Amino acid sequence: MGKTIGFIGLGNMGGPMALNLVKAGFRVQGFDTVPAARQAAQDGGVVLAATAAEAAKGADAVITMLPSGPIMLSVWAEVIPAMADGALIIDSSTVDIDSCRKAHDLALGRGLASLDAPVSGGVGGAVAATLTFMAGGTGDAFDRARPLLAAMGKNISHCGDAGAGQAAKICNNMILGISMIAVSEAFGLADRLGLSRQALFDVASKSSGQCWSLTTYCPVPGPVPTSPANNGYKPGFAAALMLKDLRLSQAASEGAGAATPLGAAATALYEEMDRAGLGGRDFSAIFEMLASSSGRSELA
Repeated sequence: MGKTIGFIGLGNMGGPMALNLVKAGFRVQGFDTVPAARQAAQDGGVVLAATAAEAAKGADAVITMLPSGPIMLSVWAEVIPAMADGALIIDSSTVDIDSCRKAHDLALGRGLASLDAPVSGGVGGAVAATLTFMAGGTGDAFDRARPLLAAMGKNISHCGDAGAGQAAKICNNMILGISMIAVSEAFGLADRLGLSRQALFDVASKSSGQCWSLTTYCPVPGPVPTSPANNGYKPGFAAALMLKDLRLSQAASEGAGAATPLGAAATALYEEMDRAGLGGRDFSAIFEMLASSSGRSELA
């Protein structure tokens, strides 16, 4: 893999990812429509481009990190004609399966290698270069992308052909959304039963209730000092983004004819949270909404 990388989408996730590529010795040509994001990237060593197409020009690989499938497709349509023959294009956004596959077709039509490589790990993982990448595409595209992904993440999995990375991300985040609600409900019940939160954590974290939503991202203050619950639910992963991913899971399940009743229930609860104006809080703050709806007005 060459040393020049185009990076389009320098926001909360893309910005730190681009900076980690700079730290790894790559020349990064970046573009974003938001002035503050552009400035932060430039301060970290990214060479700013005036347009997305300019960021892609002469690059050995282009990475996009964008908010939706339609936006991603629009950007790919703009940058692919500007890319060098034989270059690689990677999308690390979380988008619908249909948009993902259309993007691969755009690249294939131009003779470019392509990869869908969404991430897990949140802003903290993006900053620390510990993201998990779930990649879909040919083995050759994955091998070419690996040095780039390794500069931004810790766990890198080739999940299969085009679209497999997005499928893995959607399924993983459906598990995450459901499990966070389950853990939150358990703590709410423990509060009502007079069981201390620390006692529940001590038992469940070492027995069959153990899961990431409990041991790493515990939704109540106290047991896990680094969880957002101990920082006013400032988002590592905003509830609005969880809702986006859950909606993607439901669209995918409908298209595939899969039964996901718990996924549907989780989607409905995060929609309620978003309607209440809480979409900007961390998704683990679903605990507060559930506790409030059960009559608990103050956190213990």
